[in-house]
Amino acid sequence: MKQLRFIFIFLFLTLSFACENKIIINESENKIVNNEPKEENKLQTPINSQPSVSSQPPFKTSEDLNNLIKAMKAVEPFFKPMSEPTADEWLANFKEDGQTFEQYAGGNPILPTPERKTLYIQPLGAFDSKQQKIIELTVEYMQKFFDLPVKRLPQKKFEEPLSPDNYRTNQFTKKRQIRAGFVLEEILQPNLPKDAAALIAFTNEDLFLDKNVRFVFGQASLKDRVAVWSLFRLDDYADFEKFLKRTLKVAVHETGHMFSFAHCTKYECVMSGTNHLGETDRHPIDVCPECMAKISWMSEYEPKKRYENLAEFCRTHNLKKDYVEFSRKAFAVGKN
Repeated sequence: MKQLRFIFIFLFLTLSFACENKIIINESENKIVNNEPKEENKLQTPINSQPSVSSQPPFKTSEDLNNLIKAMKAVEPFFKPMSEPTADEWLANFKEDGQTFEQYAGGNPILPTPERKTLYIQPLGAFDSKQQKIIELTVEYMQKFFDLPVKRLPQKKFEEPLSPDNYRTNQFTKKRQIRAGFVLEEILQPNLPKDAAALIAFTNEDLFLDKNVRFVFGQASLKDRVAVWSLFRLDDYADFEKFLKRTLKVAVHETGHMFSFAHCTKYECVMSGTNHLGETDRHPIDVCPECMAKISWMSEYEPKKRYENLAEFCRTHNLKKDYVEFSRKAFAVGKN
């Protein structure tokens, strides 16, 4: 079966609409380059490819496949079909075909293996108590979301002073920004555990890609199984719940990309592309039926159990609307 090659671009952009947006892919570097120098509030998260591909987990029986299809049908009513995008939204600017469960399963995706199945989270920086709590809850949510081991490593700080090549001062915020590639190449790659599906750094520092890009929320390398994401801008105009939900969305969205999930275009889904934080806030903290099936197949995770686990997380942490939603999904799947 021919291996699909993915260069995923996942961007959480806070846009100023005064200027035309020009974003291109530098194919030789597998990076996103922003040619719009006038806009400050842009976020881009490029991924470098290519990873090795693991063997696909087969369905044990045809009944397993039939049950998964029934579960997909059962939760369809909980998701809004993707509407026609407005001019400032992701799909108005990036034409994407989406990815069905069938396409995913038939495309030799990157999967966890018995030898490499743990998601490692590396806090990197000096975090306040609120940010520490956000990371703690995100680790818990990711485990229940993917049914994979998630381990939080001891917090690290950047070794000062940094090389001038690896930081700069943002001319608008006057805050330090750290080069995302430096984190991937010099901090994470040398410390990648052998059993890691991925090593992911969370930092409270603002990040940049290169001189052409104002800032990025993160960068990931599928080939090297490392990623870094920034909390720096996710609490803009947000109470604790909104800050938490934004972080949960970023975390599971980008982890989904590291397992070959493409952007979702069929439903409003946490795997849908987003062009600004308003669009991010509109998306649910869960995946749609097509992407749920990818997780269930990838991790051999029974859908009803998954919804029950996520409902319990939301109940425990006072996400009341999401608790009700996950509980209803679990009930709907259980009826089949």
